[in-house]
Amino acid sequence: MNDYDFHREQNFHHLWKQVEIVRSVPYSLFTFGASDLEYYLVTDSEESDGLVEVRRGCVKVNRPLIISPHNAPPEFRNFFESDQFGGMIDFLMARSAAFSNLKLENTQQQPELLSDSIEEVVSRLNKRLDTEEEDRVAILTAPHGLGGAAVFKYTVSRIMDSAPGNIQELRERGFLPE
Repeated sequence: MNDYDFHREQNFHHLWKQVEIVRSVPYSLFTFGASDLEYYLVTDSEESDGLVEVRRGCVKVNRPLIISPHNAPPEFRNFFESDQFGGMIDFLMARSAAFSNLKLENTQQQPELLSDSIEEVVSRLNKRLDTEEEDRVAILTAPHGLGGAAVFKYTVSRIMDSAPGNIQELRERGFLPE
């Protein structure tokens, strides 16, 4: 590993640890068709005024076939605020994940600004989701500017967690050998 790759990997791990999936969901992605990954994203505000931004969003995962890493590259739309994190996708794809044929699109609502801390906002969101018995909405946290990384981490996590069940379903339907 050369010096550039070492620093790139270090940078990736540093960013990855700064974003959290505070509340995940227990469901797998559909093997065939589309899946929606709904979430709340809680981040520090761009200003140093102590405000917290909360955005409701949804990642639509289309064609989640996780079997052929050589067919076509995945498409990621609307994940990062700037192009500086594009290398994060390439880094992860080159090292561990083969998400061929995936089309992932992230949509978010306008942020709501709150004067509470991230921890207080997360606590209120958890209580609200528990009261509503909502178990299909995740809660993500990130420092300002890393919201896209949190959404990306959550999406990758759901895809990887779903892979064994998706592969088993493909086998059961005769698309893969036993």
